[in-house]
Amino acid sequence: MPEFLTLLPPDEARDLLISHLPPPRIDSELIDVSSSLGRILAEAIIAPHPLPDFQRTTVDGYAVRAQDTFGASDSLPAYLTLIGEVPMGDSPAFELKSGQCALIHTGGMLPNGADAVVMLEYTQRTNEPREGSKTFAGLDEIEIFRAVADGENVIRVGEDVAQGQLVQPKGSLIRPAEIGGLLALGITSVRVANKIRVGLISTGDEVINPEQTPRPGQVRDVNSYTLSALVEKSGGLAKRYGIITDQFDALKGAAAKALDECDLVLITAGSSASTRDMTADAIRSLGTPGVLVHGINTRPGKPTILGVCNGKAVIGLPGNPVSALVNGYLFVLPIIERLLGALPRPKATLHARLTVNLPSQAGREDWWPVRLLPSPPSPLPPGEGRRGEGEILAEPIFGKSNLIFTLASADGLLKIHADATGLSAGEMVEVMLI
Repeated sequence: MPEFLTLLPPDEARDLLISHLPPPRIDSELIDVSSSLGRILAEAIIAPHPLPDFQRTTVDGYAVRAQDTFGASDSLPAYLTLIGEVPMGDSPAFELKSGQCALIHTGGMLPNGADAVVMLEYTQRTNEPREGSKTFAGLDEIEIFRAVADGENVIRVGEDVAQGQLVQPKGSLIRPAEIGGLLALGITSVRVANKIRVGLISTGDEVINPEQTPRPGQVRDVNSYTLSALVEKSGGLAKRYGIITDQFDALKGAAAKALDECDLVLITAGSSASTRDMTADAIRSLGTPGVLVHGINTRPGKPTILGVCNGKAVIGLPGNPVSALVNGYLFVLPIIERLLGALPRPKATLHARLTVNLPSQAGREDWWPVRLLPSPPSPLPPGEGRRGEGEILAEPIFGKSNLIFTLASADGLLKIHADATGLSAGEMVEVMLI
């Protein structure tokens, strides 16, 4: 029976795989910004003009010259003459002089001469416009009960973005905020990296399609669909090549077709060290250098295979659904991000307090699915005994690696480092959100 090669730590194994891949060749397409959520920019975005390109208020109130309000208070208000109202969506046709103010609404353009805005709640009108008049007679007086500084409640020209500023570097992820920012600059189309084509192959005589009713000894294909979802969420296009029986020629043929048509190939099951597991041999037959890693020093997912065939990554993942998906996060996502030319970005994590002791084998990296819970209210009165109230708790979900609902009910994955023999209840731990 074939033996595993030397087990490598996950980080070292991933670095070895990436080191054997050629520099990514980023193909791109031009798409509407409104359809670009989750895509990776294939070009840098430079601001064509400042944003905003006029001074505007952030509140409802009165546009003023700040120096006219200095010293104003409830007991000693400042008095300013109201000369008009700033029209929304247009430039004011007047200019403020000393001792004057103008009514302005959130987002309105400051008139020339104004440099600040007093919020409406800090003002009072001493008289109203004349009955039937739609304009101000120039005699209305506004009491100001609070001084404002130069620039208060105002967004300056270019305060958000200066003209010519790099607003989005090449390789950045487009999120909802980026969509808003690009459209605010009048940029309606962007060039993004093409989605990465990922071929998925399930293997095993016992595996059937999900719509079929299994006979005793058969299981429905889960991995093709969980990994497809992971691929699609990460910026890839998943192409399923079906379920391949435990025949070497059939697996080799399907894998060769997937390698020819896709940028990355995933094969699930057939990766452990038994006489019927042919994934490693199939990868070796596809091209050079072939298998780089056969066995990862982690749980779950020890029998993971990492290979490169003629410049493309081929990854053999365990058949157990939890093992396959956890190692998809660890190895598939980084490869997709690299092929997209995505800039490095931190994973979404949070700190939580572990609820129970977790054992671990020294020298092996463990990943535990955990459920995140709010800490219960303390029955103690305020004081030293209430420490920890409001913290997030990490509750491990115990289950074997072929039980998919142990992961379906998890909020994140907890890592136990290889140099640890476990974690103690009450420790603060870092959880990778999934």
